[in-house]
Amino acid sequence: MITPMGGVGILAGGGPLPGTVAQAAAAAGRPVYILGFEGFAEPAVIESWPHDYVRLGAAGQILALLRQHGCTDLVLIGPVRRPSLRSLCPDADGARILARLGRALFAGDDGLLAALVRILGEEGFHVRGAHEFLTQAVVEQPGVLGTMVPDDQALRDIQQGVRVVQALGALDIGQGCVVQNGVVLAVEAMEGTDRMLVRAGECRQPGEGGVLVKLLKPGQEKRADMPAIGPVTVRNAHAAGLRGIAFEAGHTLLMDRDACVETADRLGIFLVAVASETDTAPLTP
Repeated sequence: MITPMGGVGILAGGGPLPGTVAQAAAAAGRPVYILGFEGFAEPAVIESWPHDYVRLGAAGQILALLRQHGCTDLVLIGPVRRPSLRSLCPDADGARILARLGRALFAGDDGLLAALVRILGEEGFHVRGAHEFLTQAVVEQPGVLGTMVPDDQALRDIQQGVRVVQALGALDIGQGCVVQNGVVLAVEAMEGTDRMLVRAGECRQPGEGGVLVKLLKPGQEKRADMPAIGPVTVRNAHAAGLRGIAFEAGHTLLMDRDACVETADRLGIFLVAVASETDTAPLTP
């Protein structure tokens, strides 16, 4: 439950999620202001809302604009590629924040995002997770969605995928992988899920299609980078020759659940929420 306070500032990377969060925050009676990161935020997504565009390194401008628009809560949402220090060109406040980030600058994404969340809190803002506004997008309990059900081989692939993604996540590499008949076809790194699915399709082996597995990384700061799946993910999984998608119950945003289930049923793909802490998660409808 979000308690109405001041405005919600959305620090927007790419993709449709910044607009989805804006709609949910506005529906909850919160004023919305979006700061779109140049080169990442999509105009069609953010320009129907009060907004500005900023450079990643312009921390002083970012903080000033958020305060000017009365933002008390912040949501960091949408993919942003980490820039090099040379290309960042920080302003004075940006240099100050970079110094406060310290070693986190050279850590993985999780360490950096956790440090950013901490610093934004020290600057007087409350950093919220997208899931706090998109409560209907989180599938809380393990189980099958839709009519397609994984068979025994698919369940074994899911179990293998869970182990792989947990190992990847512990090294702060990625949130997903594709497994087919026990073989890992692709793992997700900085390119993201959709491009990983293209590679998985190119590596597809004869026989039944593989399974996409998406999980929150162990210890991940989910207020900044919660896994998300939408109808486009389902279509891309089908195009890659996969036969199912498994995602972590309680820790994944399932965007437009009805459309995801309808698309999966129409394409013959299963959707299943799993409990990552066990290899024997309940998977019945």
